[in-house]
Amino acid sequence: MATAVFSPEQIAALSAPLDRAKVQTRSQAGRSLAYLEGWQAIAEANRIFGFDGWQRETIAVQCVSERERTLGSSNRAGWGVTYTARVRIRVGDVIREGSGAGHGIDADLGQAHESALKEAETDAMKRALMTFGNPFGLALYDKQQREVTSATAPQSARHAPAPQRNSAATEPTAEVGLEPLDPATVQQILATVRGLPRPALEGFTKAFRKRFQVPADAPSIADRIYQRRHHDWIETFLVSHQSVRPAGQHQQLAA
Repeated sequence: MATAVFSPEQIAALSAPLDRAKVQTRSQAGRSLAYLEGWQAIAEANRIFGFDGWQRETIAVQCVSERERTLGSSNRAGWGVTYTARVRIRVGDVIREGSGAGHGIDADLGQAHESALKEAETDAMKRALMTFGNPFGLALYDKQQREVTSATAPQSARHAPAPQRNSAATEPTAEVGLEPLDPATVQQILATVRGLPRPALEGFTKAFRKRFQVPADAPSIADRIYQRRHHDWIETFLVSHQSVRPAGQHQQLAA
């Protein structure tokens, strides 16, 4: 039997839509292009895989162009340099590769080479990471960007009609997700979780502790489930792992 590479929490994170707040845009050839910055892709890899859970290796790099050119409106003498690169990303036994290009323009030839090389490696890294899922920019390849959404919208809301509310209840809370759960909802969540098979319960507990930074010396997570964000995360976890739910518990948790 094959050994699972990704934890349940990692699978949920890789399957989640891309937060629109992390997307940048630039104009290129008269078009507006959406993209993730290199540091953002690295931050997502650290968040999902762990700081020591992934490796990046530049396996090929080549300078394909170096020429003199003028710079700016002053027509100063300078250089234009282009590099191509190929980067390999390893997460456990999973290996992905990506190719990219980078361009450097500077009055100093060395600076032009450095800029082009860095850009090529970053571009190749992002293309390799993109194959892991939406958080790394895969969602941007869909022209309709159906998997790019606001981080403040609960994922379950994408699959259910919005409830009708009166005008007095339409003001948003200061911080979405921090609303307290009523005791009955908390008890239902705990009953559902406690009914999981032991291996699944252990995996869930470990994922919850990591996601909400529960101290290692805390004996239980039961008293940590009390806010809407906990409810929504647990619901997403269970929906993504339907097979681990106990019999009779495949319906959504009560709101």
